[in-house]
Amino acid sequence: MATPHTSRRPDALTLEVVELIGSVVARYHEEYEEAAAGHALTGAQARLLSLLSLEPLPMRRLAQRLKCEPSNVTGIVDRLESRGLVERRPDPADRRVKLAAATDEGRRVARSLQDSLRFAREPLAGLSDEERVALRDALRRMLGEE
Repeated sequence: MATPHTSRRPDALTLEVVELIGSVVARYHEEYEEAAAGHALTGAQARLLSLLSLEPLPMRRLAQRLKCEPSNVTGIVDRLESRGLVERRPDPADRRVKLAAATDEGRRVARSLQDSLRFAREPLAGLSDEERVALRDALRRMLGEE
C-alpha cells in the first residue's frame, strides 16, 4: 500500500521548493569549487581540509564523511600532505590507527576558504533571526536531525 507521500504527484509548491533547493546547492558547489581553485585545490581536497581543520580524523571516518572509498581519501591526503597542509599522526587512543590532521597552514587555508564563501552568508544576513531559525529548523527536519 502506497503512503500518501508516494501515491500522488507532488504539488506545485513542493516542486518549486525542490527546484529552489537544487539551485542553492548548485550555486554553493560552484562557489566552493571557485574558492578551492583559488587555493589550487580540488573541491574534494578543500572539503577534506575543512573537515580536518575541525579535528584530526582517521582515514576511514574521513571516507564516511566524504561518502567515498578509503583508497580515494588516501590519495587526497597524500596530495595535501605533500603541500604541507595535512599530516599523518598516530591516534593516541590506538597507535595502530593513523589520524589525518590539518597543519597550522592547513587550518589557515581552511579558514580562508570559509571566509571566501559569501554566497550563503550575505543572503542569510538579510533574513531576520526568526527567519534563519525557521529555515534551520526546517532543514534539520528534512534531514531527520530534529
